Amino acid sequence: MTQILKIPKLEYEGFTDDEFFEFCMANEGLKFERNSKKEIILMPPTGGDGGSRELDLSFRIKLWSSQQGGGFTFSSSTAFTLPNSAIRSPDVTWIKSERWLALSESERKKFARIVPDFVIELMSESDSWKGLQLKMIEYIENGVQLGWLINPFDKKIMIYTPEDINPTEQDFGIITGGKVLEGLEIDLRTVFQL
Repeated sequence: MTQILKIPKLEYEGFTDDEFFEFCMANEGLKFERNSKKEIILMPPTGGDGGSRELDLSFRIKLWSSQQGGGFTFSSSTAFTLPNSAIRSPDVTWIKSERWLALSESERKKFARIVPDFVIELMSESDSWKGLQLKMIEYIENGVQLGWLINPFDKKIMIYTPEDINPTEQDFGIITGGKVLEGLEIDLRTVFQL
């Protein structure tokens, strides 16, 4: 279960995006997110199975992107500032090249103010399914065009789009990138070795 980090009000009040970035850099051994209420959330590390699966999915997205040309793939260590002020680190992120390169070099070095085109959230032992569903809705409401919420324990996936922020759970199988990641196909049964 993720924990909201309690910071004394005097110290926390008025925490700017730059101050939050500096706070994260000063605590580089820890991973943080910030919700839209500007509460800081300490994110626990991923276990071995989750880390391996996350890397497998990242690799497949990166390979597709390299072959198709036209985008950047980011790891779960990368944070993005959403329009609602939340700073989130999806497990896998993809952004179109022209959108990413339109940012200045200094913007790209921090928690860039850009909405990813595509995100994956992979449930781990410390996550709640409901909490991840709310996070996916937040992504879509802030402009993400496609999101995959993956539950490796029950072998289920939910595919979020601006047209469907309340998707039904589907069993693992072959999923596609639709119009956002055209030509991408991943068989989740091979990623999760069913």
